Amino acid sequence: MANMKSLAKDTAIYGLSSILGRFLNYCLVPLYTHCMPKESGDYGISTNMYAYTALILVILTFGMETTVFRFANKDEYKPDTVFSTAFVWVFGLSALFMTAMFCFITPIADVLKYSDHHEYLLMMAAVVTLDAIQALPFSFLRFQKRPLKFATLKMLFIVFNIALNCLYFLVLGKTEVYYIFLINLWCTSAITVFFIPDFLHIKWHFDGRLMLRMLGYSWPLLILGIAGILNQTFDKMAYPLVADPADATQQLGIYGACVKIAMIMAMITQAFRYAYEPLVFSIAKDKDSKETYALGMKYFLIFTLLAFLCVMGYLDILKLIIGNGYREGLRVVPIVMAAEIMMGVYFNLSFWYKLIDKTIYGAWFSLAGCTVLVAVNILFIPEYGYMACAWGGVAGYGTAMVLSYMVGQRKNPIAYPMKSIMAYVGITALFFAIMQYVPSGWPLWCRLGINTLLIILFVAHIIYHDMPLRSLPVVGKFFR
Repeated sequence: MANMKSLAKDTAIYGLSSILGRFLNYCLVPLYTHCMPKESGDYGISTNMYAYTALILVILTFGMETTVFRFANKDEYKPDTVFSTAFVWVFGLSALFMTAMFCFITPIADVLKYSDHHEYLLMMAAVVTLDAIQALPFSFLRFQKRPLKFATLKMLFIVFNIALNCLYFLVLGKTEVYYIFLINLWCTSAITVFFIPDFLHIKWHFDGRLMLRMLGYSWPLLILGIAGILNQTFDKMAYPLVADPADATQQLGIYGACVKIAMIMAMITQAFRYAYEPLVFSIAKDKDSKETYALGMKYFLIFTLLAFLCVMGYLDILKLIIGNGYREGLRVVPIVMAAEIMMGVYFNLSFWYKLIDKTIYGAWFSLAGCTVLVAVNILFIPEYGYMACAWGGVAGYGTAMVLSYMVGQRKNPIAYPMKSIMAYVGITALFFAIMQYVPSGWPLWCRLGINTLLIILFVAHIIYHDMPLRSLPVVGKFFR
């Protein structure tokens, strides 16, 4: 229970920076979708470009974030040596990437259909290079259990980003996508500067043999990461290449804007991951570690399902985040959220092969899921548009999730409380169905009232079965 309390505390801190930061970043969505009409295609360009940078970031970090946790917790290595050895590798890859972008910018721009906008590619290449350089210092803050500095730096980036976007879009009237990329570059550069004191305090030592061991551990994680990020971004990269070119960027902009609403699930998953990953490795030798993993899975699902119901219950309000011209794509929201839940479950299931140093399994599972997703997108985008993108995520994550669970229960079984988990899934499905069948012609206050009642019933089920009020800090003393 002490481990779960520690997990809850760190998740709250990481979650504050992640969820609040994403919420503040949501302020940019109405800014962009009102200032950049869908006909311009600028928001679609932004969606497309950020999908590529997400993939490149995974390649440049090379799975070293998780690898640092694994090796820094081994008694035979000093944490500073692990960090500095991994950092040298990531920095070298990043420098090589940036050099290649400058040398081959013209053919790359031609392939990606940005022949007239080399500056977009170069700015975002610089952003992803700096992000890769920051990745390991952020990871090391988590290892050192310094969530406050982690959260502060994440929030500073958001504050800088929002302030500059408001200045350019609202005050200066600069509403082209070019300025989105330029502002991102400035803000990322500023945050990098704040890591200089940490770099100065590290006892730098590169260990060649350690590097080989770390690469042996991390390369399957790289494959896993590439497959995983393709599950999240392939649709946004492929859409302009396989959809009708007449309105591809417009339709991608609609899809990208509506997906932003569904990304609350990604925030929760990310916050949970930041806190959970260090805990998993640190308690691996404990006798009751598997019980902790099982409870972690259960509580992750409970709160993501609650978040799903909250988003769907108040979608009539949340849709105001995006401009009116983009709202025709709102039907993708529940589908994308379901896919994100599956991704979170898959992340929780992934620790069995990480803990036994069999990360190759993760590579195979993710490749299988990625193959399914790619096939769904390529085959069905031309006919069904962005709806194929949404269902492709469900198919891809669902495949990886099922494979990991089936093989994991044979190789390193964990007694997940499946009966309780399935009860929550069933209740969520029932309440979501009721929300959908409430006639759209009813007054808004009536629909919101029904949805609120369903959410309260779900919370009551949680309190009664899994989180009695008397067990909670502060509040609990009033129920004893």
